[in-house]
Amino acid sequence: MNNSKYHEEVSSKWGNTSSYKEYQEKTKSYNQDKWNELTKDMNEIFSKFSICLINNEKIGSETVFNLVKELQNYITKNFYNCNKEMLLSLGKMYVEDERFKKNIYKDYPGTAEYIFMAITRYYHLKQEAD
Repeated sequence: MNNSKYHEEVSSKWGNTSSYKEYQEKTKSYNQDKWNELTKDMNEIFSKFSICLINNEKIGSETVFNLVKELQNYITKNFYNCNKEMLLSLGKMYVEDERFKKNIYKDYPGTAEYIFMAITRYYHLKQEAD
């Protein structure tokens, strides 16, 4: 993990999960440059959500759904399998954990809630489709 001050917290919360084990396996070779790149890329995805929010893009629009899918695919590619349930849990964490909320808000206030609403809408539509 790139930030050792959160390692103990993450390990205690999710250490026994298959997602955490997958995360450890995928990220064990990441150096600081890779972590910086991943942080930059994730922040760019969050910024795209901010732009949608600023432009009053509807939560159920194709543009916003594509961003939700981009976020989900990005997490799966770089960290662990981000299935629909995991994605929904992450969305909740974005609004409930002040650290995440603060980071996501740096572009525009309300972005964390907007992302959570978009994920929730996407999740429920996917549930109906399955």
